[in-house]
Amino acid sequence: MARMVAERSDAIASLAEVFREHEYEGASLALIGKATGLGKGSPYHFFPNGKEVMVRAVLAEIEQWFEDYVYSPLRDGNDADAAIVTMLDETANYFRSGKRVCLVGALAVANTRDLFAQAIRGYFVAWVDALQSALIRQGRDAEQARLLSEDAVLAIQGAIVLSRALDDPAVFQRAINQLHRRLLAEGETDHMLGSASKSP
Repeated sequence: MARMVAERSDAIASLAEVFREHEYEGASLALIGKATGLGKGSPYHFFPNGKEVMVRAVLAEIEQWFEDYVYSPLRDGNDADAAIVTMLDETANYFRSGKRVCLVGALAVANTRDLFAQAIRGYFVAWVDALQSALIRQGRDAEQARLLSEDAVLAIQGAIVLSRALDDPAVFQRAINQLHRRLLAEGETDHMLGSASKSP
């Protein structure tokens, strides 16, 4: 029995997984309908302008999730180290220890990049800026904090790709552990992941 989708927001998580698995071009209306529990034509009831609007809705949900669980703690938390630990834990859980595609990263290298360029750039800029602010609160100078922030986001994104390519989640976990040691002011040892937060 198909699950009930009463509101547009009910379909977002399922849409996100369809676009992660099949990318923009491969996400057919039939696949979208099956994944969301809607009929073949029903997605247009919630998204009358088609797949582009669906992806924009998913990207908005992703942006909000990262704002709540990653960016805001990094920017606003009093304890910079605790905020960085939260970022690494939540990020590892979000990407399921490297088993989950980063949809924003996938769109960034796809032929459809220009359609979503503003959202893609915003995602990465917000992450780097927020992490930089936490590293500055640790006492690092702005330039060093910026370089470390860019390297950290690069390491996470690269680890997702390599982990999936090798089908080896340990690759992703090693990258997270290395970032713990590199980013924390006191240089913590390997860290066990915390509990997962619900994510789109």
